[in-house]
Amino acid sequence: MTPRPRLLPLAPITLGATAVGAALARARAVREVPRAMRIAPLWAPLALTHPALLPLARRAYGIPTKPVDGVEVTVRGLPGGAAVRVHGPVGRQHPSGALVWVHGGGTVMGTAAQDDRLCSELARDLGVLVVNVDYRLAPEHPFPTPLDDCAEALEWLRAAAADLGVDPARIAVGGASAGGLLAAALAQRTADEGSPVAFQLLVYPMLDDRTNLRSDHGGRGRFLWTPPSNRFAWNSYLGHAPAEDGEDRPYAVPARRADLAGLPPAWIGVGDLDLFHDEDLEYAARLRAAGVACDVHVEPGMYHAADAFLGDTAPGTARFRAAMRAAVRAAIG
Repeated sequence: MTPRPRLLPLAPITLGATAVGAALARARAVREVPRAMRIAPLWAPLALTHPALLPLARRAYGIPTKPVDGVEVTVRGLPGGAAVRVHGPVGRQHPSGALVWVHGGGTVMGTAAQDDRLCSELARDLGVLVVNVDYRLAPEHPFPTPLDDCAEALEWLRAAAADLGVDPARIAVGGASAGGLLAAALAQRTADEGSPVAFQLLVYPMLDDRTNLRSDHGGRGRFLWTPPSNRFAWNSYLGHAPAEDGEDRPYAVPARRADLAGLPPAWIGVGDLDLFHDEDLEYAARLRAAGVACDVHVEPGMYHAADAFLGDTAPGTARFRAAMRAAVRAAIG
């Protein structure tokens, strides 16, 4: 089973001992639930609402996971200040495809090492090189720094493609949650620069700050990633509160881009209990309307990032992960 980030003790986040004790009790109770039932909305909401809570959240989230056997992991620093964790399966055929992967955490928390298991599984199962970006976090490093870090990682991969045994024509970008935000923005930016990637893998991506302007989310966003946490994350990343006409910087908010024509093919996956469900489906519809091929997978009963906790141990998350792997295999495998 994939190790789970220790998020439950944070939810709801308060500084009171009683609330912390209750959250720990909930965490112990969840561990007793049969695995097949854990696709149900059992994870408590994360209420990240103030910078003072960030140190606690960062300690609890982003716990490293263990890579699978048969994959070599190396770490390389980048001149700009970020780093990459390179996952290469033993016996990979050269040249292979490659995936630049970006971790989640609302742009304010998380580490590349939290996705070591996922990235190594993708590398092993698909026979590709996976470059996992350890970008700098907001609010200390707001937009455009995290995106610049991801762009530098992609540039490094392209420059070293021959040495790494990578086919430059089969490089994709992908990420989960906030990583999906950065992957979508990177796909836009590279397309505008005349060097588009081959594919974009957007896993329940955080695409539109205007979701924070809505009060009715149709019952979505009650589990794990909530509207208050989403508002804090966008405020931290953009440096200001959301407004209908409050952000016009290119690539800051992928869903605000007016013209989506010419972007690379995409896969968008999201659960129907996820706060990002509506914005993700709207972005997918706009991609298709602009002539961009976009496959969509909506998993019933899945809340935000459930697969990060459960991996393939529950039927719903297993289906979700299988669809994700199939999309990458078809695009660059």
